[in-house]
Amino acid sequence: MSISFLRGPFFHRALPVLAILLAAVSARAASVRGRVTDSSGARVSNAAVALLQGGKIVTNTLTGADGSFTLTTGKSGRFFLVVSAKSFRQLETPTFYAGSLDSIERSIVLEPQWVRQSIVVTATGTPTPQPQTSSATNVLGQTEIGQSSDFTSLLRLMPGTASVQIGQRGAQSALFIRGGDSDNNKVLIDGISAGDLGGRFDFGPLSTTGIERSEIYRGPNSDLYGAGAESGVVSFITPRGTTSFPSIFVSADAGNFYTSREEAQLAGAHDKVDYFAAYSWLQTANDLPNDEHHLGSAAGNFGYQFNDTTQLRGTVHYNVASTGVPNAWDFYHVTDVATQKDQDLYISATFDNQTTESFHNTIRYGATRKREQFSLWQNSGELIEDYDGFGDDAYFGQTVTINGANGSSATGRAIIDYPGTYSEQLVSNRDQLLYQGDFRFTPHLVALIGFHYEDERGSEVLAAYGTNDHLAPTNYDYLASVHGDFKNRFFYNLGGSLEHYALFGTYTTPRAGFTFYALKPRRGAFSGTRILFNYGDGIREPALTDEFSSLYTALVGNGYASVAKQLNIGPLAPPTQRMYEGGVEQTFFSQHILFRASYFHNEFGRQIESVSAVSLPDILGFTGQARQDFINALGFYYTLDYGLNVNTQAFHAQGIESTVEGGIGRSIFLRAGYTWMQAQVQRSFDSDNLALVSGFEPTYNGIPIGAYSPLVGARPFRRPPNSAFATATYSNKRLSAILTSAFASRSDDSTYLAYADQTGGNSLLLPNRNLDHGYAKLDLGGIYQLINWLSVYAQAENLANSQHIAPLGYPSLPFNLRAGLRFQWGKDSAK
Repeated sequence: MSISFLRGPFFHRALPVLAILLAAVSARAASVRGRVTDSSGARVSNAAVALLQGGKIVTNTLTGADGSFTLTTGKSGRFFLVVSAKSFRQLETPTFYAGSLDSIERSIVLEPQWVRQSIVVTATGTPTPQPQTSSATNVLGQTEIGQSSDFTSLLRLMPGTASVQIGQRGAQSALFIRGGDSDNNKVLIDGISAGDLGGRFDFGPLSTTGIERSEIYRGPNSDLYGAGAESGVVSFITPRGTTSFPSIFVSADAGNFYTSREEAQLAGAHDKVDYFAAYSWLQTANDLPNDEHHLGSAAGNFGYQFNDTTQLRGTVHYNVASTGVPNAWDFYHVTDVATQKDQDLYISATFDNQTTESFHNTIRYGATRKREQFSLWQNSGELIEDYDGFGDDAYFGQTVTINGANGSSATGRAIIDYPGTYSEQLVSNRDQLLYQGDFRFTPHLVALIGFHYEDERGSEVLAAYGTNDHLAPTNYDYLASVHGDFKNRFFYNLGGSLEHYALFGTYTTPRAGFTFYALKPRRGAFSGTRILFNYGDGIREPALTDEFSSLYTALVGNGYASVAKQLNIGPLAPPTQRMYEGGVEQTFFSQHILFRASYFHNEFGRQIESVSAVSLPDILGFTGQARQDFINALGFYYTLDYGLNVNTQAFHAQGIESTVEGGIGRSIFLRAGYTWMQAQVQRSFDSDNLALVSGFEPTYNGIPIGAYSPLVGARPFRRPPNSAFATATYSNKRLSAILTSAFASRSDDSTYLAYADQTGGNSLLLPNRNLDHGYAKLDLGGIYQLINWLSVYAQAENLANSQHIAPLGYPSLPFNLRAGLRFQWGKDSAK
């Protein structure tokens, strides 16, 4: 009967009405469409794509021969996609809101099951799979970040980097990338510049709280990020809330050295709104007197999605730290009674719009507010009056023996303090406005344009000397680039910027890179071969302290402009870097193992070096009354032997980076890397001038010493020629664990104890060569799920109990262990 009904005249009359009703229902349905590709850009057919809401599958499909898919639902709300395919790791996207009339486009890039190839932004300015970029970019994800409380050790887990901390937990920490100075890196938090004026960034008071992932780009990138990205870019990203109900996480732990850490997170999403908030508190006594460290960190990320093409997002990070500064214990065997306090606020507000299917626009406002106060509260050591026979007084440490490399050593007492207390405050404020637009001409060609504006205000206050210096530069730059591919085999990126900075004028910085698949990914022993090449120029703005301690400013301000002209010393100019890089990436055994090796050659010009104020009268040849007048003009710079800065250093750094990674089964992932680097100073004010002053150049048994900066022909300080790392990760349904190790050979350095012995001489200086110890640092962390809402975790650091991870004179934190509990209600909010 039903069959005859379907064949009858009523059905034929009703058919148009049914079609209209179905069209009406379809018109009110949300649709999600896109294309699934692998990391090389090849389309993945027959991949399973499921649309989920509230943890339940709403609808699903398989991709077609061209990798495309379309999913339709009559529901509205927050959704996410789960995509899986043979030989690929299952991918779960962040949640998104879709209304009943919205059409959402999501392009999905799957990673090989056995290696990790992330989506990165720092290489091209738009989200791009790593294998489609030629740049050296590594990603730290939740596997690494979730097991640590700070980034100092994490930054060692990649090739070409040296992470140096001057002391124990919370002490000043710096990052050197491929031989460049530590000020040469652009640090971004949610896309805004987070460094001090001029690029200086202290990783010591930066917590992992509220950080989902970090990208580390190695090489000049000023064409995309302006002055500051001279040697590299470090980008931190805040997680978003994703669950349809509030997810709450609370953890607390304790360990030796009176260490404890507590953290709480709240995250979720409702309708068009998503939210994330976190706070943590860390305290420790460390292993030295007067070295207590406290760090409070708060973070938030709040988003509102107006429709399927437009969203508004705001993020905030606020870190408050107080850290003891005991000084170099091994040089004095007494400690300073001093503290460094930091208050760092980072705010971003981003308006994001997919104007057309091909045209995407982002407008971002950023605010950075940084305060750093150093205070020497009282003098330490023994006061010795007229120690040098010229009426000078100073406080001295105990008698110590300092051991250098190749059997060198020095014994004596060093000046730890001059009489009186001391305080310094550095302020760096920045407001930024950034625009970026990218237009996809074809699936194989994307163009990007951008504009950056900065309003900076900085100051340095030295209360004891009546110094209150201020700077208020405004900067802007225009950028343009293109990136794309030919037939998913040849990928390229070309770009440049025009940068105008109030302190030094206008510069241009080009960059180019390409990568070519000589053998596209496939099954077999040799399953993919990629060739890569990069070229780039970079600059950085002189740092706040560089400007305030400029040798040119000191000479001109004190009436010695003629001396500055005679020595060809001008206002500080931007340090520069030029890089050439070439390499190969090879996968083996159907992409189970990935190996990458590259050669880089960097030329660093106009680098800023610090010249000892005490040595200046000799270098400049002043005698008699003129000498005394000049000393009086230098004031506290001479009295405290402060450095004065000048653009006179040049050096090159070349090396080979190599990494290998792969999985064993579904639970174990291994990764390791090694870097060899050869760096050499080509020009130095200290070296070129001290040698000309008879009897002045400090030596050790006839070996010349660079007391404050390396001499010509030597290596730059604190950059080891050999470094390596290895990580092993294990995970199953209940247990996750990670073993990390970082290794470094000896590096050049100085004791910086010029004019600091009991006669005011240089007997406590040692040869620079290999002065800092090599080290091996091993850490182990893990978390075990006891029941659905309760986990136990532990983190053990410095398993080898090495005392020489920090530079010479600064004992490292010995073996330390923290263990605690983690409570959770709801699912993990960070995807």
